[in-house]
Amino acid sequence: MPRSGRQSETHLSYRTGWLRAAVLGANDGIVSVAGLVLGVAAAGASNSAIVIAGVSGLVAGALSMATGEFVSVSSQRDTELADLRIEKRELAADPEGELEELIKIYESRGLSRVLARQVAVELSRGDRLAVHARDELGMAEARRARPFQAAWASALSFTVGAVLPLLAISLAPRGARVAVCVALTLVALGLLGYLGAVLGGAPRLKAAARVLIWGAIAMAATSGIGALTGSIV
Repeated sequence: MPRSGRQSETHLSYRTGWLRAAVLGANDGIVSVAGLVLGVAAAGASNSAIVIAGVSGLVAGALSMATGEFVSVSSQRDTELADLRIEKRELAADPEGELEELIKIYESRGLSRVLARQVAVELSRGDRLAVHARDELGMAEARRARPFQAAWASALSFTVGAVLPLLAISLAPRGARVAVCVALTLVALGLLGYLGAVLGGAPRLKAAARVLIWGAIAMAATSGIGALTGSIV
């Protein structure tokens, strides 16, 4: 028999949870630590002071990102579990009513009443709670909140992003360290946006430009404030 030429589809939405946290963490690591070390450098601090400030910002930022993601996503997960408990009680108290809800959902998607009932009955012979979670509550398994996944993805990506400007400004010659740090940071922001678009299936140049432009603005603001504060103090 002839083989079908149709390629199997590969969807990317299952990456949403960790990809969002990773891109956010890397962007925050690059921008915040770059702004921090540039501000300290602009204030005329020594190389050791710049490194100490950068390392402190890296550690504090990574832990903060991990904690923030864990707490935030845990709250989302708690809400999901609460909805599942409510749905479980409703399935036990009124199974026919819940079946009717499924039938109406499938009718609203274009199935006839007869076919919608057949589909609902067939699916309800398995894990009814999973069926209602997906089709009634919109909780697809691939998109469920995963606090630990979000926490480590954010902390790890923050660390990787923060290391780049820290190395650039600490290893470059004193007269060129600011320029080297800015140049490397801008390149890193552009690559981050491009990589995030590749992993998420989004337009690549648009994503790269978005991360680059807004990251550059944030970096300029934070480094400027750091320089101003250093000059006053």
